[in-house]
Amino acid sequence: METKTAFTPQLVIPNGVTDISFYTRAFNAVEQWRLNNDDGSVHVAGLKIDGALFHIHEQMPGSYAFSPGKHNGTTVTVGLMVDDVHAVFAQAVAAGATAKSPVQDYDYGYRQGEIVDPFGHHWTIEKIFNPDILINQNYGK
Repeated sequence: METKTAFTPQLVIPNGVTDISFYTRAFNAVEQWRLNNDDGSVHVAGLKIDGALFHIHEQMPGSYAFSPGKHNGTTVTVGLMVDDVHAVFAQAVAAGATAKSPVQDYDYGYRQGEIVDPFGHHWTIEKIFNPDILINQNYGK
């Protein structure tokens, strides 16, 4: 079977987490598989959002990957492209996310809103609403 190139983010969570249903409730993610520890906590799980795979993995000793709470921040924001930014943003907040910036249209042709999930991961819910702006502008040049 040939593998198609794709990004598959791995979101690190604290040890001892047993409930990762936020992703199902917020983004209609479908859990593909899960490996639990002996105590029932999540070791690693694979989920898909509309066919896009990502992983949830517990923080491991000696690893350089940390859950956001470990250092009160994150080095990555997950961009989630969707058709209806307002609906997905509202669904994520209803599922337990914290709204960081409301959904709004930006002059570079994107509609975006930012949330933080219950594990501290930052997400930008977004859509390109005007691709002509991106094509006709030379941002940063």
